[in-house]
Amino acid sequence: MKIQLHPVLTLASGLALAAIATSASAEPIFRQAVIDAQRTWGDGIVAISKVHADGGDHAARARQHIDDLYAYGETDVVMFKPTLAAEDQFRETFDEALSYFIGQDGTEDKGFAISGWTDVRWENNGIYTDNTSAMAMGNYYFTGPDGTETKVEYTFGYVLVDGELKINLHHSSLPYSPE
Repeated sequence: MKIQLHPVLTLASGLALAAIATSASAEPIFRQAVIDAQRTWGDGIVAISKVHADGGDHAARARQHIDDLYAYGETDVVMFKPTLAAEDQFRETFDEALSYFIGQDGTEDKGFAISGWTDVRWENNGIYTDNTSAMAMGNYYFTGPDGTETKVEYTFGYVLVDGELKINLHHSSLPYSPE
């Protein structure tokens, strides 16, 4: 006895297979997109420092930086562990990230992004990409106003939101230093 599928089920299963085929053939995230996102992030930190040094609205520039580059409000969670955070180690919200970048009275936050940085240089140890996410790990170097570099270890995770890479994981720490 031969079983025939109902025409509606046949159509539905065909559409489902087409959707699977379409998502499987989605354009992958390329390594260069991660490198470009890193450059944009570093340029944003330098821009926040410059706007602050020039007496401009550095808070507005920092808000734009976070809004443009982080996935707050666009994914279920953003995991952010800033370099210079001990009391409030993890920044789950936009406002907590903003506090870290520009400082807030009564907290440990002194304003990482308003420290006068003039450049951010990246050295990737590795970059992983697939169709919907990417990860990168390595060191980045922040150049201070006096020209000295501060080495920081990082791990960044990215997700694709409306065709743009947005940060959903940001962990930074100072390198281990034996006493």
